[in-house]
Amino acid sequence: MRRVFRLIALAAATAGIAACGSDGASGPPTLNLYTFTAGSGGAFEAAVKDCNEKAGGRYRIVIQDLPPNADDQREQLARRLAAKDASIDIAALDVIFTGEFAEAKWIVPFPEAQAEEVRRGTIASTVETGTYQDQLYAAPFTSNTQLLWYRKDRVDSPPKTWDEMFQQARELGGANGVIEIQGAQAEGYVVWFNALIQSAGGRILSSPTKVDLPDGPTRAALQVMQTASKRPFADPSQPTQAEDEGRIAFETGGPSFMVNYPFIYPSAEENAPDVFKNIGAARFPSVSASEPSAPPLGGLNLAVGAYSKNREESFEAAMCIREPRNQLLATELGGLPPTQESLFDDEVVRKAYPGFADLMLESIKAAGPRPATPAYSDLSLGIQETLHPPSSVSQSDASTLRETLQDALDGKGLL
Repeated sequence: MRRVFRLIALAAATAGIAACGSDGASGPPTLNLYTFTAGSGGAFEAAVKDCNEKAGGRYRIVIQDLPPNADDQREQLARRLAAKDASIDIAALDVIFTGEFAEAKWIVPFPEAQAEEVRRGTIASTVETGTYQDQLYAAPFTSNTQLLWYRKDRVDSPPKTWDEMFQQARELGGANGVIEIQGAQAEGYVVWFNALIQSAGGRILSSPTKVDLPDGPTRAALQVMQTASKRPFADPSQPTQAEDEGRIAFETGGPSFMVNYPFIYPSAEENAPDVFKNIGAARFPSVSASEPSAPPLGGLNLAVGAYSKNREESFEAAMCIREPRNQLLATELGGLPPTQESLFDDEVVRKAYPGFADLMLESIKAAGPRPATPAYSDLSLGIQETLHPPSSVSQSDASTLRETLQDALDGKGLL
């Protein structure tokens, strides 16, 4: 899950990260792990401590902190790797950047024996996010998904489709009829559109270089966006709302529905106890009653830098960091779901997601990853610029979107 707080400026972070003895010129090699740590509640630090002890002096992992925003993380890593920076041994990549980094040859695929070990028992949708052209370039460490959160005191049965939710919200009316979504012009908006079109039975791309966007599912997804932008469903600040703004609005007690990540649950317990006692969780709604929903999918994957002078140790360290005990630490300390399916039966996960751990697993297994393409950043910008704000969305945007995104994939569009 993306963290929405910008805690570190990009320029300061770029200047502040040192390339610590990655070449291992004397003594055991130092392996630099580039990641954003504040959002994990100390899970990365705990995993590194565990793996350093397990290494027995053969290598030492050191954390190099990245900015909190995924786009800033990408920019910093891309600049360094484009310059063939050997200090990047392991990078924790947002799930959307595998295609770009693999195509640019900034990261290297896992050796097949280790790739098979990663695939074994790992939720298939999360493996897909780390895979490019049938090779595993990034090992899933943490995952995330969005659920439909609703008020149990107002809604007898949670809606299975967006149309059902619109009807229930219309009946509630006023402030209680508001549906909180991520409407800001940012990656969260792309997450919403991608989930909608896949929940309608379509997809954005048919290959890393070819736009799909079949007409029926695309128009159905656009119709949901159109309707959600109208009263009573739209929050007045919808065009600028990201995940945290939606959380805050839901905690006021007005809105009855929200699609968001599970971080909202402990937040409501702390900040809005009257709201918390009436929160229910359900699967992300589908667009069509005949198609199962494809919920959003987030998370972090571990990749090995192409210019690392310690590849063998880096692969070993990445495998250690993602071991089950460390995935459970990420859940316990940071609220981040694991990627190993069997871990959802562990008491740590059951405690983190009381009453909805099985729903989290179901959602992650059914989730629709965002497109794997080297041009993902331009693709994302194309979707944001064509379809934002939600109130401007129309059915005619379907053809415009196809043209814009194909230009982005062909290198003719957004840079």
